Parts: sequence; C-alpha cells; structure tokens
Amino acid sequence: MGTFSIWHWLVVLVVVLVLFGGGGKISRLMGDFGKGLKSFKKSMKEDDEATDGTA
Repeated sequence: MGTFSIWHWLVVLVVVLVLFGGGGKISRLMGDFGKGLKSFKKSMKEDDEATDGTA
C-alpha cells in the first residue's frame, strides 16, 4: 500500500501533462468535437424535417 506501482506514476504523469502541457490543445480539441456534434445534430434534425414534410 505504501509503494506506488507503475500505474500510479502513469496516471500522475498523464494528469501533469494535461494540466501543464496540453491544456490548450485539449480544450481546442473538445471545442472542435462540440462543434462537430452540434453540426451533426442540426443536419439530423433537418433531415427528419425534410422526410416529415414529404410523407
């Protein structure tokens, strides 16, 4: 219990890299993901409205 395994150190390393090294990249990536998801939902809604209007 008192010693750290390799998995503990890997988790700490990932957290440090996210907080100090790649914070801007990750937030930019998540922003792009959100925009893509919003665009996908919008196109699905437009597609549903188009099929409802012709039926």
